[in-house]
Amino acid sequence: MPQLLPLRLLESVGLRSAEARQAAARTTERPASPAAEPAVDPAVAPAAGRPADASRDLARAGTADPPTGVVDIDPAIESTGPLSIIARRRIGESDLAVYPLSLGASVFGWTADGDTSLAILDRFAELGGDFIDTADSYVGGRSELLIGSWMRERRNRDRVVVATKVGRHQENPGLGSVSIVRAVEASLERLGTDHIDLLYFHEDDPETPLEDSLATAEWLIESGKVRYLGASNFTADRLIEARILASAGLPKFVAIQNQYNLMHRTEFESAPRIVAAAQGLAVMPYYALANGFLTGKYRTKSDLTAGARSVRASAYVNRRGQRVLAVLDRIAGEHHVAPASIALAWLLAKRTIAAPVASASRPDQVDALMAAAGIRLTRAQMLDLDRVSE
Repeated sequence: MPQLLPLRLLESVGLRSAEARQAAARTTERPASPAAEPAVDPAVAPAAGRPADASRDLARAGTADPPTGVVDIDPAIESTGPLSIIARRRIGESDLAVYPLSLGASVFGWTADGDTSLAILDRFAELGGDFIDTADSYVGGRSELLIGSWMRERRNRDRVVVATKVGRHQENPGLGSVSIVRAVEASLERLGTDHIDLLYFHEDDPETPLEDSLATAEWLIESGKVRYLGASNFTADRLIEARILASAGLPKFVAIQNQYNLMHRTEFESAPRIVAAAQGLAVMPYYALANGFLTGKYRTKSDLTAGARSVRASAYVNRRGQRVLAVLDRIAGEHHVAPASIALAWLLAKRTIAAPVASASRPDQVDALMAAAGIRLTRAQMLDLDRVSE
């Protein structure tokens, strides 16, 4: 059944007025007009915006240039106002379907203490969120411990899709077989679960043959400890190599993580985007809000602090950054939402993007993140954002 929880979210951030709710009620009382948009099964909405057969054909070739005339904007975009029902997006070729916002847990136990982290998770789940992104190296594993504690106390493990990463923890570095197995066992213990829904290789390990890493992942999948595999910070060439190895029977990557946002575009929009589309990979952009810059928090040098996120965001406090924020502010005003919601909505309108990864340091910040999935930007707004961020 369609998920209705986002309706409450849209009302809480001002997206649905009383008139809109009355209009929606009248719509339910009469048949849809011939011009109405066709319904989408919320459990199977494709992440890539591309027919499944076409994705499979491209995947066989490893990579392929997109067809002439294809633009990197979801063709469904029209000026139709906010979406009242949020379609879940499928993660690549897996059977995992999630709300199109992944809650980043890198701040848990760091800028958000234990109680605050649990409150953030509660608010996320209350608004319909079900996809959590963490890593064994975040705060030395404390992020996973807090997530595990929350799932145990709320008894909601079966309603949550957990993605974690291995390869950077100081006790189990790299992607050698022993490191991967030990890292996964440790993550399972901290998370208090018997399986990881989506396991990422946190970064490439040039010292270990990729075939060995995938073979280890195959054993973990066969043993039921891992369901699906993803890659974080892998180059296009390595993704092609992985697909070739998968054709020999090793596990496929179903998702990738790359840095991608309005302020950081070139790296992903070259070869990685083409490979992702060709292989049917779901893309989960991290730093989706450019370390908080796209929330509008850092507008001048005086807004910067000594914190790690502030230091990284300082790279964007310049003329280009000010132009991007100006357009974000204008479009956010047109939709009556926060700039962060528009920055994430821009990502969600891109082909191949399944669920941007964004974090919150306070529960009240979660609303703006979740609202992004209900925003439908017009083509003109998308083009404005594309141009100003080039």
